[in-house]
Amino acid sequence: MARGDQLSRQWKIIQALIASRRGRSVPELAEIVDCHVRTVYRDLEALQMAGFPVMTEREGHCMIWSLLDPARHPLPIPLSLPELTALYFGRSLAGVLKGTVFYDALESLFAKIKSLLPAEMLELLDRAQESLAVAVAPAKAHAPYRARIEVVNEAILQRRRLEVVYRAMHGKADTRRRVAPYRLLFFEGSFYILGHCGLRQDIRVFALDRIRHLDLTDETFAAPESLNIDEFLKSSFGVFHGPPASVKIRFGKDIAGYITEKTWHPSQKVNARADGSVIFEAEVAGTEEIKHWVLKWGAKAEVLAPLSLRQEIRREAEEMMKTYGRAKPERRIAPRKRRELRRAVEK
Repeated sequence: MARGDQLSRQWKIIQALIASRRGRSVPELAEIVDCHVRTVYRDLEALQMAGFPVMTEREGHCMIWSLLDPARHPLPIPLSLPELTALYFGRSLAGVLKGTVFYDALESLFAKIKSLLPAEMLELLDRAQESLAVAVAPAKAHAPYRARIEVVNEAILQRRRLEVVYRAMHGKADTRRRVAPYRLLFFEGSFYILGHCGLRQDIRVFALDRIRHLDLTDETFAAPESLNIDEFLKSSFGVFHGPPASVKIRFGKDIAGYITEKTWHPSQKVNARADGSVIFEAEVAGTEEIKHWVLKWGAKAEVLAPLSLRQEIRREAEEMMKTYGRAKPERRIAPRKRRELRRAVEK
């Protein structure tokens, strides 16, 4: 029997025991993993030798196998087996933070876990991890901004202002600002600073990679007691904040399912129509990011309100028509040249 098949079967047994509060009998486990009861007995013994907290007790005329109560029989580290496996699988998700102090700290944590667990248990966990594939969205390389992230973290913890030289995405020149950082945000693969901008006298969001220069000052600050960061972020469609707007968008029936299966915004309301389309409504702070979201769906999305957003989408569509409206003529090859090329290929 292949070693991989054995590990796969043992992992299924562990998952079956985790999912059952009562535990499982050997015949039940044999049916789950589709093998002989003698094989299940050997697998249970192997799991015990590997360090997994597997126990057995009699229930009437039947022997029931289950996982030990971690409160009475702890693992080598104070985590339950489901918590341990979830944390171990979390390594796949940590890749987007590579190049930051957060990634290094997680790698250190995983190394400590590995040093405490038996080799056989680690082998099974490594094998089980192969069943989880994490598709990561495009992300920026964070290593060049590692020092900035550490400075921002220090500023937030010590409540100290930052001296920032910043250029916005559509800005034409650098601006110097004093920023009171409230939160370091990680959104769609990028880091942002949320804080009070002394230049604009308002709460703003700054993309970390658009900061030209960053200094930690000795000037301290106190965050307003009335400020609720989580509520502030909830109203945005992404991370950037703007004037409040009530948006209403019609999505065609071809993509209605994609719209209804997710929560795109905490305030959203999605109503189905008789023709299969849906109407999406939400109260958002700023329309710049929701504009890009609407454009993602192409002609299958129509902004009904506000009028200003509808006009912006219309302008974008008109610009796209200028780009794609006139097809470039195909380059024609003269018959004589075509014959020469054919002869060259045949040779």
